[in-house]
Amino acid sequence: MRIRFRTLFLMLVLLALVAAAAVVGLAWRWAHEPVPLAAERVDFVVQPGSNPRAVARTLAQAGIPVWEDGFIWMARLTEQDKLIKAGGYEAVQGDSPWKLLERMARGDMSQRQITFVEGWTFRQMRDALRNHPDVKQTLDGVSDEALMERLGSKIEHPEGMFFPDTYVFTPGSSDFDILRRAYQAGEQVLQKFWADRSPDLPLATPYEALILASIIEKETGDGADRARIGGVFVNRLRRGMLLQTDPTVIYGMGAAYDGRIRKRDLQTDTPWNTYTRPGLPPTPIAASGRAALRAATHPEAHDYYYFVSRGNGTSEFSRNLNEHNRNVSRYILGQGQK
Repeated sequence: MRIRFRTLFLMLVLLALVAAAAVVGLAWRWAHEPVPLAAERVDFVVQPGSNPRAVARTLAQAGIPVWEDGFIWMARLTEQDKLIKAGGYEAVQGDSPWKLLERMARGDMSQRQITFVEGWTFRQMRDALRNHPDVKQTLDGVSDEALMERLGSKIEHPEGMFFPDTYVFTPGSSDFDILRRAYQAGEQVLQKFWADRSPDLPLATPYEALILASIIEKETGDGADRARIGGVFVNRLRRGMLLQTDPTVIYGMGAAYDGRIRKRDLQTDTPWNTYTRPGLPPTPIAASGRAALRAATHPEAHDYYYFVSRGNGTSEFSRNLNEHNRNVSRYILGQGQK
């Protein structure tokens, strides 16, 4: 009887071991087999504080089918449940549940990018954020003033305060987080140029330098002309002359601008119309890149007071109104050299 009982016990133990081995084998196979994806790449975002169950459900909702209970036990038994990091990730064809778990435990997040172009207005930046599929929208209904207050800025108007650059982020990052990075970058770059500015500029504050840089940014895309155009505006400011720059008029027109500036537009007063108001406008009119900031803080020293576009991206400069009128006749009116 004892022999039979012992034999039966051993057989049961053996069967249990075989069953356990089979379960382990199946679990191992499941953990390392590729997950069927509906596309070549699938993005998903792990929210802060997510436990393994929440992660498994996030994967399923994103189109990455995993066995929920299996994923939970795999994460807990390997203690990787304590290492999962919030952020944006990417699943690719061939990824297994184990690879996905390891990726989240390492924090190997996928990355996206958004570019704010030099010369863009703040409205264009906001539009780019709204239209980016991987940016979390949190600023709908938030006023410009409220946004600047949240950023800790003493400036209420957002124009020109966000540095134009390419920003890399993980999917699910908020519009505010990206703007905060652009704002901080703008502050750092501006302060650097202001600290190293040329002496005796007719600019009282870094903000005035930013305003002038924005005008230079919109006036030319030709690198060789930027510092010279900066010198023209500095010369005019020193003599108390009107800046008379069309981009400020266009900015003041807002949605009324249809691609053309008419005489009545030059005569219609707005806070940004430098044909009707002396000095710099009250705010920047666009985002300024490093080259424009350099031109504003290190303008070329010369005796030019006027310039006109040649129509090829460069400008023709003149020292007095008579020369300027001849250049306008030649390049704008098409009447030829006189």
